[in-house]
Amino acid sequence: MSPAEKGGAGRAPRRWLAHRARGERRRLGLAVLAGLLAGIATLGQLALLAWAVSRLVVDRAPLAEAMPALAGMALLLVLRSLAQHAQETLGQAASLRIRRAVRGELLDHLARLGPVRLASRHSASLASQLVEQVEALDGYFARFRPQLLLSVLNPLAVLLLVLWLDWLAALFLLLAAPLIPLFMALVGMGAERLNRDQFAAVARLSGHFIDRVRGITTLQLFGRTAAATGEVHAAADDYRRRSMRTLRVAFLSSAVLEFFSAVAIAVVAIYVGFGLLGYITYGPSPELTLFSGLLVLLLAPEFFQPLRTLSQHYHDRAAALGATEGLLGLLEETPDPVRVEAAPAAAPGALVELEAACVSHPGRGRVLGPLSLRLVPGEVLVVTGPSGAGKSTLLQLLAGFAGPGEGERRVADGLTLAWMDQRPLLVQGTLADNLRLAAPEACPERMRRALLRAGLGELLLQLPDELETPLGERGVGLSGGQAQRLALARVFLSRAPLVLLDEPTASLDAESEARVVEALAELAREGRTLVIATHHPALMALATRHLALDAGQTGEGNDA
Repeated sequence: MSPAEKGGAGRAPRRWLAHRARGERRRLGLAVLAGLLAGIATLGQLALLAWAVSRLVVDRAPLAEAMPALAGMALLLVLRSLAQHAQETLGQAASLRIRRAVRGELLDHLARLGPVRLASRHSASLASQLVEQVEALDGYFARFRPQLLLSVLNPLAVLLLVLWLDWLAALFLLLAAPLIPLFMALVGMGAERLNRDQFAAVARLSGHFIDRVRGITTLQLFGRTAAATGEVHAAADDYRRRSMRTLRVAFLSSAVLEFFSAVAIAVVAIYVGFGLLGYITYGPSPELTLFSGLLVLLLAPEFFQPLRTLSQHYHDRAAALGATEGLLGLLEETPDPVRVEAAPAAAPGALVELEAACVSHPGRGRVLGPLSLRLVPGEVLVVTGPSGAGKSTLLQLLAGFAGPGEGERRVADGLTLAWMDQRPLLVQGTLADNLRLAAPEACPERMRRALLRAGLGELLLQLPDELETPLGERGVGLSGGQAQRLALARVFLSRAPLVLLDEPTASLDAESEARVVEALAELAREGRTLVIATHHPALMALATRHLALDAGQTGEGNDA
């Protein structure tokens, strides 16, 4: 990659973050206004304090004369606290709305990509992006972004006040100010790269860990659990080292800021001290009083305080830039335009129509077609062919998960479908939770009827908690046949007129296979349209039509 390309890639996350901030310009602007009000209240407190000390020490006034100043300081302290609270609240509100919008945009983009395009991405990596990388934007919008403006406005207010009091002291502050952002930027370049690597490492660690957990049974059978544990420990240790490197850079940034601010404050303190003692006669030094000198000395730390706060949140910026680079990589992945576009309406009496449809995949070329097909209500189409012939691709095309690169796919208006394959998706939760994936509004009685129809009535009677029986991730607690029948129960609940099944009886024993076939036959008798990709003779016997695929080409027969 050329330096120009690298610069362009680095600017893209910044432009994206700036675009997101513009959407919450009002709240972020109010947060800056609240922070500026807090800064002005602080200046008022320091001015009253310097005036009270000057009156008590120089003018030897009684304490009663200083009480109004002390009361004013207390009121300004309350105002400052309220303003800081408002700044934090407004920043958090803006950050929450931005993160909610980003997460919604990511979910919509994942839906547009579809399961076929997402097959190359690990689910743990996607989960990390949806959760951790989106949450990494919080500090940037809630704290860093408002503080970036406050680090200019509040020091400028302090500088103007010091300039009015003593222009030479203001010159000392002005000379020290540019060094701090310069070194913060230099340190921040390294922090951005480290945060980017850290997000990539946590995504790899998530996928690594989930893969080992999912394959724990196989690892135990082959005696590889100790080796797998060691691999997870090594990946976790690598992530720990990357995190510590990031923290070291963050601490280095703070140390650089503290060093230069301490040197600048010390120079101002020396100047004020020697000026009050009369050792410095240049410029405005002879006109220094206890009030002006003390106020300048009190204002010097406040000049650097906004920069200190910005330094504390500078790692939030680096984390957001690192996370944004990963999010943009996902958002810039182009979905299949044919799949995203609304399919034209099928002819009356047809559910789905394919006309000379072809499907191609990057790097593999054409995997299916040209194929013409018309599905009507109530038929059972069995698709057969050797592995790699395109059976799963045909089901994906019918479902709309993939679009035809050539030809046309037409669907009936308002068509809904149910999908079931040899590894049905079961989530951690109860039986009822898994059934509600297909019908969120289903009542318990309806769910029991669906389980009975799927052949799980005996199992339901044996479970003490019935529908509230918990299941582990991917159906842990059920046999393979029971998991398949639970997926069938969801199909019964869905009431979808089109049911797509990809090897629904694979890896099942003879008894489980017979029960699944019987349940599918009942679905066919209901008048639903079934498309079954299979090699099993028992399922082929259900067919009213037979479609044979070979290397994406077709030969169709009628077995009714």
